Amino acid sequence: MNQAISASWSNVERKLSPTDVSPDKLSNYDLILRCQEGFQPERGAFAELLRRYQSHVEKLLYHLAPDWQDRADLAQEVWIRVYRNIKRLNEPMKFRGWLSRIATNLFYDELRKRKRVNNPLSLDAPRRMDDGEVDWDIVSEYPSPDDNLATREFYERLRVAIADLPEAFRTTIVLREIEGMAYEEIAELTGVSLGTVKSRIARARAKLQSVLQNYLE
Repeated sequence: MNQAISASWSNVERKLSPTDVSPDKLSNYDLILRCQEGFQPERGAFAELLRRYQSHVEKLLYHLAPDWQDRADLAQEVWIRVYRNIKRLNEPMKFRGWLSRIATNLFYDELRKRKRVNNPLSLDAPRRMDDGEVDWDIVSEYPSPDDNLATREFYERLRVAIADLPEAFRTTIVLREIEGMAYEEIAELTGVSLGTVKSRIARARAKLQSVLQNYLE
């Protein structure tokens, strides 16, 4: 009898679909599939998706616009766009890249609006932030608490150097080095030629190397 009950329960477990599982227990892939079911994304599934990727959106916008005070509003708009368009995502495995492109496109939409309102600025002109802080989020290269003082000073100076880069250079470096986007993708997002993208990245790297030369030696 017990064996029969056990076998029956095993059959039930095998028949459970992702919709029977709590959102926080789902893989990212199944979570996105659940969000794509029905007329609108399921509320619980979408909330879990937001919880998992919210920090990614916030960090990306911080890298792109470290001096903007309304990044929280931009992040909210990103998720509104995700909610409205997630059914159009044909490859759930590529959700992170799709999300990054939504955030980046929103950044450029807002940038164009601000340039129409404010006096135009040269993207290649040197520009400094008030606080000069950027969180260069490359986990594998961050020094641990036990690292020596020179290493900590290097990464602190790196953050400042990145913030000091002209806007166009900083953006291409973020998209290339943090998001891992291909040069062609960056060219499409930024609306410039492939050669310009490569030139900006090369010049940004050269500038960082020049500023950090004492540490590199």
